[in-house]
Amino acid sequence: MARQRRSPSTRRTSHAVAPASADAGTAKPRLTGRAAILALVVAVLVVSYASSLRVWLEQRREISGLESQIAASKASVHQMRQEKARWHDPAYIEAQARERFAWVLPGEIGFRVIDGDGQPADGNLLGSAQSPSAGEDWWQSAWGSVVAAGAEPKADADARTPTRHPAHKIGPNSGSPHRTGSGGPGG
Repeated sequence: MARQRRSPSTRRTSHAVAPASADAGTAKPRLTGRAAILALVVAVLVVSYASSLRVWLEQRREISGLESQIAASKASVHQMRQEKARWHDPAYIEAQARERFAWVLPGEIGFRVIDGDGQPADGNLLGSAQSPSAGEDWWQSAWGSVVAAGAEPKADADARTPTRHPAHKIGPNSGSPHRTGSGGPGG
């Protein structure tokens, strides 16, 4: 029988397996030096990427805030451009001059309403109690006055007005109230 020759890698493998099978009774430590270094590298990467992620999120939040400010500024610029375009209209200029400076055209008569203190009135001639509220539409105010006009008068309003009773009937021949059953002409 011829003896088969083993290759050098096979021999090493067989020798390496033999001591492992001999130490099968003792447990090997699970954390080796390579595993510890790998865990340390992974932890450093997680910490560095977490701080970078936090900075990125803060920058995205700041960018979105600035984008909303830009949108508001663009809307404001658009509104100002529209108002500037209105100033090219002579009717708008005339209306603003009348309102702001109380200007009148030749031939017109201007009036200024003075309140009880001798100061010019602020334009609210009805008073603050009777003026419609800022959130109320004109038609709601008008309908409210229709409803109030159709409602029964309040008790305190009745106390101020004198009570009127119907007048007695005056007879045709006498200057006094009509009496039934008493001696009148014909009866």
